[in-house]
Amino acid sequence: QVQLVESGGGLVQPGGSLRLSCLAPGRVFYIYAMAWYRQAPGKQRELVARIDPGGTTTYPDYVKGRFTISRDNDKKGVYLQMNNLKPEDTAVYYCNQGGDKGRWGQGTQVTVSS
Repeated sequence: QVQLVESGGGLVQPGGSLRLSCLAPGRVFYIYAMAWYRQAPGKQRELVARIDPGGTTTYPDYVKGRFTISRDNDKKGVYLQMNNLKPEDTAVYYCNQGGDKGRWGQGTQVTVSS
């Protein structure tokens, strides 16, 4: 099964910005909800942002107002714009298509440190 392909992680100073990208090759894209999750060392994986097929977005309180998820159905892509990053945002970020039993990316490291 072809997995999702993420890019855009890296090292950034507190207060900085990063934009993550995820491409979902293969299957029909526009019918699926897409989401970003993250997992920090020693912690459980947690939802960062979700966008449904109609474009409705959901954010947990800990990223609301700082992160923005978007999708491009023609490119089969989903994006995460992260602003005002904090050290506690440091984690491996994963792209997901279709929920827990759907497809996942390999993860991209985001490190927020001075």
